[in-house]
Amino acid sequence: MHILVYLEQAEGRFKKASLEAASYAGELAKQVGGKSTALVLGSSQENLSNLGQYGITSVLHASDLNTAAFDARQFTSWVAESAQNCGANTIVLSHSSNGKAIASRLSVRLKAGLVAGAIAMPDTSNGFTVKKSVFSGKAFAHVRLLTDIKIISLQPNAITPVVGSGSATVEAIALTTGSSQIELNEVKKLSGEVSLTEADIVVSGGRGLKGPENWGLVTDLAELLGAATACSRPVADIHWRPHHEHVGQTGIAIAPNLYIAIGISGAIQHLAGVNRSKTIVVINKDPEAPFFKAADYGIVGDAFEVMPKIIDAVRKLKETA
Repeated sequence: MHILVYLEQAEGRFKKASLEAASYAGELAKQVGGKSTALVLGSSQENLSNLGQYGITSVLHASDLNTAAFDARQFTSWVAESAQNCGANTIVLSHSSNGKAIASRLSVRLKAGLVAGAIAMPDTSNGFTVKKSVFSGKAFAHVRLLTDIKIISLQPNAITPVVGSGSATVEAIALTTGSSQIELNEVKKLSGEVSLTEADIVVSGGRGLKGPENWGLVTDLAELLGAATACSRPVADIHWRPHHEHVGQTGIAIAPNLYIAIGISGAIQHLAGVNRSKTIVVINKDPEAPFFKAADYGIVGDAFEVMPKIIDAVRKLKETA
């Protein structure tokens, strides 16, 4: 089996989810006695040979491509061409917004079976079966792929990258450029904030905080923990917080190691976007709040009394660490 993993970059650096995908591909190659190849599109500031530490055997680098604007059809063409050129029969991508757009198109183009949002290594003891979550995380499905070519998009934070030793060979390649259907006019970037989709810890607030003037309870704790900040949909809708912080079924779906919800009741739409978090902590004064049923830890109490104590305790711990 030959595995090709497409690694997304941001400003020439690999995203955390990309390194998870690289480790997944490397481990799968080891599991089946195959070969793993990484595909990097566009210029990169990374030392690509270091991908060998994640189990990658070789790297294909198409450095001359203009990847500033994401055109799903163009990226699909590049991944498909690379897979066909190197003879890969299994393709791994991150289950990011870009990865989802590529994987579905790639499945049609290559007539390949697709498991979108895998959360575990494939079971290859009897065929090729991949585990994924379904029904907004309420159940699991074990999908058996029967096609010659297989595609897996890996849920962010589903696995912990295994970093070892080794060095990958790097080969410069040229791919068919074609013309993009996307015209990039302007890029606006947020600075000084932790990306929600990449964050290990997320601190989130809801209407229980009563107003934007009280958001320091969220941002102060997030700053101490090196966390990203988020909010529920009602908070974004009434413009207490920007919409790019809205997490939930109709916002951004996240899967951090720790999700702290302050003053959020836990409607099913919100839970659908955060229930893949490894650990959920809920702080709410309503003991009947539905979020407590999904929480790993819960504090029944007024956020305006509880949060200052938590912030003070975390600050003291960091000072003595």
